Amino acid sequence: MWFSLSLFRNGKEYIESPVIPIVPPLFSFLLNQTIISTNTTFVFCRICVTFACSFRLHTMLFYIKRVLFCTIVLFLLIPLQAQYLLRGSVCDSLTQEPLSYVSVYLKGTTTGTTTDDEGKFSFQVSQREAELVVSTIGYEEYVEKIDLSLRKEYQIRLAPATYGLSEVVVRPGRERYSRKENPAVAFVRQVIEHKEKGSPYAEEYYTHDRYDKTTFALNNFDEYKQNKRLYRKFDFLREYVDTSEVTGKPVLTVSIREALGTDYYRKSPRSEKQYIHAVRRDGIDEIIPRQGMEAMMNEVFRDVDIYENNITLFTNKFVSPLSKMGPSFYKYYLSDTLDIDGKPHVDLTFVPFNSESFGFTGHLFVTLDSTYFVRRVQMNFPQKINLNFVDDMTLQQEFTRTPGGVRLLQHEEITTVFKLREKSDGIFARRLVTYYNHSFDKPQWEEVFSRPERVIEDPEALYRENVFWQAERPRSIDEKEDAVDRLMDQLRNHPAYYWTEKGISVLFNGYLNIPEDKPRFYYGPLNSTVSGNTLEGIRLRAGGMTSAHLNPHWLAKGFVAYGIRDAKWKYMGELEYSFLPKKEYANEFPIHSVKAVYEYDVRQYGQNYLLANKDNMFLSVKRKTDDRIGYSRKAELTYTHERYSGFSYYLTTRYRTEEASHFIPFEVKRENGRVDFLRDFSLSELELKLRYSPNEKFMQTQWSRYKVSYDAPVFTLAHTASAKGFLGSNYTLHHTEAGFEKRFWFSAFGYTDAILRGGKVWSKAPFPLLIIPRVNLTYITQPESYVLMNAMEFLNDEYVSWDLTYYLNGLLFNRIPLLKKLEWREILSFRGMYGGLSDKNNPEHSEGLFLFPEGSHTLGSRPYMEAGFGIENVFKVFRFDYTWRLTYRDLEGIDRSGLRITARLNF
Repeated sequence: MWFSLSLFRNGKEYIESPVIPIVPPLFSFLLNQTIISTNTTFVFCRICVTFACSFRLHTMLFYIKRVLFCTIVLFLLIPLQAQYLLRGSVCDSLTQEPLSYVSVYLKGTTTGTTTDDEGKFSFQVSQREAELVVSTIGYEEYVEKIDLSLRKEYQIRLAPATYGLSEVVVRPGRERYSRKENPAVAFVRQVIEHKEKGSPYAEEYYTHDRYDKTTFALNNFDEYKQNKRLYRKFDFLREYVDTSEVTGKPVLTVSIREALGTDYYRKSPRSEKQYIHAVRRDGIDEIIPRQGMEAMMNEVFRDVDIYENNITLFTNKFVSPLSKMGPSFYKYYLSDTLDIDGKPHVDLTFVPFNSESFGFTGHLFVTLDSTYFVRRVQMNFPQKINLNFVDDMTLQQEFTRTPGGVRLLQHEEITTVFKLREKSDGIFARRLVTYYNHSFDKPQWEEVFSRPERVIEDPEALYRENVFWQAERPRSIDEKEDAVDRLMDQLRNHPAYYWTEKGISVLFNGYLNIPEDKPRFYYGPLNSTVSGNTLEGIRLRAGGMTSAHLNPHWLAKGFVAYGIRDAKWKYMGELEYSFLPKKEYANEFPIHSVKAVYEYDVRQYGQNYLLANKDNMFLSVKRKTDDRIGYSRKAELTYTHERYSGFSYYLTTRYRTEEASHFIPFEVKRENGRVDFLRDFSLSELELKLRYSPNEKFMQTQWSRYKVSYDAPVFTLAHTASAKGFLGSNYTLHHTEAGFEKRFWFSAFGYTDAILRGGKVWSKAPFPLLIIPRVNLTYITQPESYVLMNAMEFLNDEYVSWDLTYYLNGLLFNRIPLLKKLEWREILSFRGMYGGLSDKNNPEHSEGLFLFPEGSHTLGSRPYMEAGFGIENVFKVFRFDYTWRLTYRDLEGIDRSGLRITARLNF
């Protein structure tokens, strides 16, 4: 996606930035940061992000007159000549899918064009007879002599390249297709049954080297675009324009990522490791922290295994043509037999039954022998697929076999065109992976399997010289791609680009870097500078943290805040010692540290912000009066140990004091009916938390971590204990919590995010120490919180809760003609809590406890439940959820239903 940033002074534009490409996961992250999280401040700022220029009326009339005058002169001066409009369409001869970006031209001339997103083309031709040429990578060149006086529109079907296929027309949309006694279905079932045979992962060991190159380029960067006012300020860009070997269009490479590594596999005990020898990264995405960028790229462009039931790409799962459910999802055709490397193969063509579903169209070239070996793969997304920003995608793989029949992946290529708007040229992305030096011998470095991390990075990986890359690359790199670092140096010498890049860096990270290069201190988060709540009124805050560039082992963090209404200072200081040297941030995985914290701040009972801090300015607007606020002071010492296996444990000793406020008084009713008011109470606690999440993937920023994949299960178990009288503790407390969360994929039928939790307070405790459900008092959708429950509406000492969200991915809307065009996607949600309060913790039955605040209740025999229906992908940005409260609808001061909104961009 591309942005053009313009600044205006006195109505005149004086700075305009070059376009900045950002892939959808990054922009989704920015939007989520804006509305929910802590790390951005660009909403409500008076910076104009624009896609068009504005003109005064008299200026428009002046240009209209000039155009009319020039048009008349041209008609008078240009000699009359016959003109023909040549138009038509290009599609795959087997699947009938339209082919985009195909070159269409007249042989021996410069007259021509390329097909649009729907495979259509049109251009003016001066001669009546000519030789029409249609060509693109992966297909046979089409040549035909044409006479435009007889025919002016052509429907051209291209056959897959190099295989000498005779043309076979497949009409998957309306032909009568039957799976019963279909030889193509029987054939693909045999391929599926044999997919475990010949697998390299059936061997005891498997090792291969890999070279991975990913590039992003400004698509169709032709003379017209180069002469635009925006780019005229950067004349040197012309030096870096290249011709894409895939589309044949001029492109400007703005980002390149290279990696050289070795993959290790051991069957028993099963272990997979990857050793990175070298990494290179240049381009405009350098503003994103390297670890975060690596996480996003690895999730967007995953390694593809067609033998899996589901293929993960662009953060979604697609049904593989060799999935067990393939015959129920795809239509298969035995299109032709052909010769590849002197051996007969079958072209097995496939298309989904529903072209909007998450699958592929394409070809599998399979040997005609008992092994059913897949030699080549070529797949595309269906033209009508409900997938955002991916205008076109092609995946190609090539395999070879060992003499023993083991299949080896040699080459993989993914080409994609990302577009924010349909009429834009977008970003051309290409990922090439070459696999070589395959071996089934026990590796000499067998100790690699004993390393705890899944990906091991050589200490010198980031510092390899060009001589190393030139010697070790298995394939050469284009000269223009290799010059991206020089391009960026020249761009950053221009103030317009320099300040735009710095601004985006601040928006993304939410912190100011001091100094800019290898910062030792981060000031922020900026979106917490000004916020507000009922107790403090306007809240002003300043803070920051040190980085590993100051010291890789000692890291500090802190803030000071002041409430205008309560006239109180709040503050926090944190000092952490990391046993492992950090590269940039304190929260880099894995954490193995001891951390000391001292804090005095407000406590918002029942509100937990999982993706934001509590003083985020965008969460200051509430749907209900936020009057469940007190004060809290704590001093704690925490030992954290995270392991590469996914198992982590946290041990915390804490001394805290909870202070009453006029909103949350601590009232104790005595036997004689007298009510005593307590100012505060204290607790000395010991907390142990265990967490297990194998193969978890997340993106790290200075402040927090954000998941990029929810497939990994997360198990948590925590227990907090305190003894009355020990170190000044006023109460005995034993509190246990357990949780489970995971995303469950249903292949073509969407996925469900499930969160289950339960907990119990075993001891007698006042209400601030009981279980207070998480609620959402804002109008913005937040995870793991009740939408229509009020803060402290229910107080429990035991509970079981569930939060189920089903994302249908357009499963229903794609079958309704009107809604299908809108590309909306359905969401169903159902959450609830079943719990209760024992008599020992009920102030009506037990002496010495605080009286519950007005409006607080206990759950009865019925659970609390909410159900919702949502629509996401509205204008590709917004998600709307309407939620109904199903139980406890007769209580006063509650909302029975409500609309919530959030903004995020996803594929």
